[in-house]
Amino acid sequence: MSIERVTPKHYPKVDFGRRGIALGIDFLCVWIVSSLLGSSQVGVQVVQILVFAIFWVILRVIVPYNNQGQSLGRYAVDIKVLEVEAGKLPDLQSLLKREGIVGLGALLVSIALSNIIRNPTAILLLIPLAIDCGAAFSDTQLRQALHDRYVKTMVVSSRRGYSLDIKIKKLVEKARQNMR
Repeated sequence: MSIERVTPKHYPKVDFGRRGIALGIDFLCVWIVSSLLGSSQVGVQVVQILVFAIFWVILRVIVPYNNQGQSLGRYAVDIKVLEVEAGKLPDLQSLLKREGIVGLGALLVSIALSNIIRNPTAILLLIPLAIDCGAAFSDTQLRQALHDRYVKTMVVSSRRGYSLDIKIKKLVEKARQNMR
């Protein structure tokens, strides 16, 4: 009796720009909603944090769970989240853990952006998200960030989506040709 080593299925790697754009789109959607529904007082607002957390869970957990691993931002740039081992959509608990980690970092960025003018040291709140996402630079095989490694997920290219990044590249190229 011998044990065979099964090689994991290889998926197309997603470049960091596309991942950043997807996170940025999702963050902006949630941040705008939480800013509009929160108050305009100085400091950290509990209502704004609560609205941010609720909308983050809706946009980054519930929508991908029901939409083949794609949130609004991921759909825009043709990427999705899968489990490393099985190559399938993560379960709801895994998505909650993954997005809880990313959401905490995004929440700190939101607080930093709201308070950066009054308190320039708020820029330090960007560090946790930068460390978490920056870990993907050291992983040349799967490009997993710390939250992906913890939950055993990966971000892969998909065929289903809006292809916003490709459409913007075409528009920029067309504008460059018209400028000549």
